[in-house]
Amino acid sequence: MQIGIDIGGSHIAVGVISKRHTIIAKREKDIKRLEVNQDIKEYIIENIKMLINQVLKDIGAPSCVISKIGIAVPGKVKNKVVYDIYNLGIKEFNLAQVLEEHYGVTVSIRNDAKCAALAEKNIGNTQEYDDTVFLCLGTGIGGATFINGKMLEYTKDWGSEYGHMIIEKDGIECKCGNRGCFEKYASMQSFRNRIIELLNLEENITSKEILEIITRKVNEKDKLVNSYIDEYIDNLLIGLSNIINIIQPEAICIGGSFVYYEKILYTRLIEKINSKKYNCNIPKIVLAKLGNEAGMIGALM
Repeated sequence: MQIGIDIGGSHIAVGVISKRHTIIAKREKDIKRLEVNQDIKEYIIENIKMLINQVLKDIGAPSCVISKIGIAVPGKVKNKVVYDIYNLGIKEFNLAQVLEEHYGVTVSIRNDAKCAALAEKNIGNTQEYDDTVFLCLGTGIGGATFINGKMLEYTKDWGSEYGHMIIEKDGIECKCGNRGCFEKYASMQSFRNRIIELLNLEENITSKEILEIITRKVNEKDKLVNSYIDEYIDNLLIGLSNIINIIQPEAICIGGSFVYYEKILYTRLIEKINSKKYNCNIPKIVLAKLGNEAGMIGALM
């Protein structure tokens, strides 16, 4: 039995994954604000174990049937050690070793955007393309690049860090230490924060509630919300235009929580991108078929 784990900047998801890459059972937990003396690494380990116990209980299976664990993480991975999870304040984390020792099975671990990209390339919406870019729009922006059907692998670093290309000189400060990073303007976390600020919403409002409110405001032709959505799409297009002109992919696949905003954000993005001019053909812009579950599925590929 295979266990897929997806650690995001704001959530942990654990699923039992079949050999055909389908999710048999799944459990999730939001990463909440920690107590002053609480260690984020211990918090993640404890909650992963709890979620694994829950999904196994859901299907009536003991932990001894686990044959492999795959983990998708929002950081750089080298020799199974995770580095620089900026949005969680983690510099180094040997999570794979901890779980290998606890469960006595092989644990594979990889950057979350690259896991999701593999899932989309193998069983998702980029199967028919050779040259593609995958962007995961969530707490930050992760990326992966495929050339001639193979994902680019880098010798010294993880590469395809599209979220940290600068799109605004002296712009908003990013947790990576730079200013004006793409993800500070086009991640779904940035989108959420700005909507909460504009509409004076509660900080603990759920994503579902935000989507319902925005949908209503758009239908009512609310000028404030529509103006910000246009601004958000323009910022997203700056990053996409840079990628298109440099990589010249056949397709760009967008995943993460962006997929839930198809009618509000994706439709407007397609309208605007088709009005632009590039030094190459405009690539197909597709949504991730596997949605937010692509990471945990791809972690086992």
